[in-house]
Amino acid sequence: MSGLDRVLLALGALAGLLGVAASAAAAHLSGADSLKTAAQFLLFHAPAILALVALSATGTTHRPITRVAACALVVGLVLFCGDLALRALHGTPLFPMAAPTGGFALMAGWLLAAAGALVPARRA
Repeated sequence: MSGLDRVLLALGALAGLLGVAASAAAAHLSGADSLKTAAQFLLFHAPAILALVALSATGTTHRPITRVAACALVVGLVLFCGDLALRALHGTPLFPMAAPTGGFALMAGWLLAAAGALVPARRA
């Protein structure tokens, strides 16, 4: 397993941890719908990142495309969930257009995951 795969696995696990933490925080805050949404996105995408890394590492899917897909999901989560969480907890955005940019990155990640599954994997 490459160093990038290990980093992506750790980031996927961190997304799961942050999803649980954000869910717990949202349960104790009134009007925390944005934080709930961020928590859901983190919890939905964490296993997807882990699965993409596993599929890539085993050579089941096209490795470069699948790794880029996992990276796009990570970047998308940082931007989308980071913006929603900052708005909910501090009332300030991450930066203008962070959430929509993150949403597009998440959609690109899923599209790349599909491509990684459809493009034949290279056999060594």
